Formats: sequence, C-alpha cells, structure tokens
Amino acid sequence: MALLADSLSDRVAELAGPPEQIVMGLERMRAVLAALKMPARLPMPVMLVGGTNGKGSTVVYLEAFYRQAGYRVGAYTSPHLWQFTERLRLDGRSAPESLWHQQLTEIAATVRQIPLTYFEIATLAAVRMMLATRVDVAILEVGLGGRLDAVNAFTPDCSIVTTVDLDHQDWLGSDRAAIGHEKAGIFRRGVPALYGDSEDPCASVLEAAVRADVPLQRLGRDFHIDPLRGKWSGFGHGKEVPPPLWEGTVQWANLALALAAVSLLQEKLPVSDAAISAWTRLPQLPGRCQWLQPWGKDGPDLLVDVAHNPQAARQLAALLAARKGSGRCHAVVGMLADKDIAGTLAPLLQWVDAWHVLEITDTPRAATMLQLRDTLRGLGATAVSADASMEQALERSRTTLATGDILLCFGSFHLVKQLPMAWLLSDPS
Repeated sequence: MALLADSLSDRVAELAGPPEQIVMGLERMRAVLAALKMPARLPMPVMLVGGTNGKGSTVVYLEAFYRQAGYRVGAYTSPHLWQFTERLRLDGRSAPESLWHQQLTEIAATVRQIPLTYFEIATLAAVRMMLATRVDVAILEVGLGGRLDAVNAFTPDCSIVTTVDLDHQDWLGSDRAAIGHEKAGIFRRGVPALYGDSEDPCASVLEAAVRADVPLQRLGRDFHIDPLRGKWSGFGHGKEVPPPLWEGTVQWANLALALAAVSLLQEKLPVSDAAISAWTRLPQLPGRCQWLQPWGKDGPDLLVDVAHNPQAARQLAALLAARKGSGRCHAVVGMLADKDIAGTLAPLLQWVDAWHVLEITDTPRAATMLQLRDTLRGLGATAVSADASMEQALERSRTTLATGDILLCFGSFHLVKQLPMAWLLSDPS
C-alpha cells in the first residue's frame, strides 16, 4: 500500500531546521510571535491538552460538545496519519491545504530570521488560521511534554493533563516524576486545570500545581463519572452523558475530563445539558481503539490502535481481555527504536497467539524487524514471523483467521498509516 505524497508536510520540513538541531524551548516561539505581532493571549478561549495518553480523544470529545452547542471550533492535534492537513480541524473538517500554504507563505520570511522546528511552524500556522477564521474556541493538543512545547507559548483558559507515564524519556526525563514535571508545565497561576490520573496521581503534577497556585481539579476527587448510570458529577452539578465513542474504561476518564473542562468554562462558553446528553455530531479519531470488519462478517475483526508505550499497551490488553473469548488473536506490530519496545509488547503477550513484525519504512527512527523479533522471543513469544510489507502481513493473517478471531495492528502512527485509509474513515457528520 503506497503511502500518500504530502507536499504540505514537505514544505513545512523545508522551512524547518534540521531535526538534529532541535533544541526544546519557548524562546523561538516568543520571538516569532512578537515578529508576527501575534498575541500569546488569543481573543477566544484556549484549552491546552497534555498528557502521555488520551490527549487525542479528550480533544475530540471537547470538539464534539462545543460543536453540538453551536460553536465554531478549532482543534489542533498531532501527529497526522496520512495528510498534514489533518492537524487542524475547523468546524469538524480538516483545514484546506490552500489555507495552510497561505499561512506558511506569510510565516516563511520570519522563519528565515528565527529558525523554527517543524512542530513550531505547524503550530504557528494553525493558530493563525484559527485567528483568521475567528473560531469561538481553540483546543490545542501538546505535541511533546508541555513546559517547553510550542503550544505552551499561548495562554490557556483551562489546562488538562490526561495521564502521566513513561514515554519520550530521551526528551522528558527517565522517570514518571520528571515527566510529570514537564507535563504540568502547561499550568498557569490562577488558571483552572484538570488532571485525569485518578488511581495513581503523579506527585510531581500535584506539587507543580501547589507551587504555581493552580486550582487543580482531579478526576476521582473533585469530579466523577459513573459508567453504569451514564452520569457525570462535579463542582456541585450532575449531568446525563452519552457513552464514550470508543471502547475501554480509559475512555470514560477522557470523557469525564472533557465534561469537567466544559463545566469550568461555562461562563465563557455556555453549553446546555441537551448539547452533551447525546452524540449528534459524531467525531472521528482514526487509529484509536478502532474495531473494524474490512473482510466482512465472515472474516476476523480488526483492532487498530496507535499504542506505542507501556501504558497504552496495558489499555489495549484490557480491550482484548474483554473481547477475545475463545478465538485466536494475531498481531501486526511495527515500532520506533527509541520507544520502550519490551515494555510495550509485554502486556499483550498473553492475548496474542502469533506475531507479525514489520519495519516501518518512512522514518530512520524505525526499529528493525530483527529488533522486534528478538525482543518478542526474549519475552517468551514463540510464533513470530517477519513480513516484508503491510499487504503481506494482512494477507497472511486474513487467510489464517476466521469469524470470531482478532487481528490487532498497533505500535505507531507510522504503522497505522499503512492501512487503507478507507478502512479507518467514514463520512464525518
């Protein structure tokens, strides 16, 4: 399956400095904001969404609720799966390529004087489009960490940290405490903040909130969600809520965070109970806990997830535990070499009967098939085969598996993008 050409991504890469020269920090963003006369305090309410896992679905829930309430919403996320334009949704649809090129042209002259990274350029262009189209609310997903991430150059009206776990250790620190410190960097003094690790809150996140005098509201303490009754409660209120759009207990937590943010910003962005009691504008989040049947009812079920760290893999294992039954499960996996490969594969060992390892081909960061195979065998997996392509892995699995069986594809955005786009997308409402 040939990957789509993306001239827009190529243009951003040309404007950016070499990846090996990336130095994290907000100095460049602040300098270019001044040069472009862009305010750090945007004219519309701004939400920053950070954390290790759950950012994308939390953004999508927020986007859906505000659109259902009649607001024009800008939602900036990363990375993209197939096309760069996916990184910004305006009123539920990807911003047109023409708008991106217009902003990149206006940014280019400034970038030549202030070297920026790929993500910084994308962030600037996205925010400028939100300003140009006058969205009512801007939802900005943190790309990496939080404290030094480009979106943190903008002043939030609410900051959200979903979860804190091990990922990007080369950039954020070797343990959960260090990573939590970076994630909590999106907090602002006196600005409402939300935190979603209800069972095992990270001490460094809590300490950062105290030090910065942040009114931090926590899932499981200050607000709650009851999946059995379909109720959210918090801040003296209770609301009937629809079920999450994707499977897994963690999705209830992401839904609860979005509802808490809507409640906290009620004075600035009023949302009626009717606007959150049912889904009327079903959003999309390709590659996150997606159950598909591309081979029809007589073929195996396909579970697709971009899970690429231990916490996400544990959540994926819980999904398999709930659905597998007596059928078989094969897994197609490809990962980046700088991830915790063993820690990510280990939670899934007891649920996967046979493994197909692939080498991602669109980035030099990819783990080799040999690395993946040897890691799996070192963990005790016996049925491990290497496939030359996604097509080969899918065909071998499809002919082996039958009704009631599961094929799992996971490990990286780079792997999931190799699946046919038509499988993962339906016409958005």
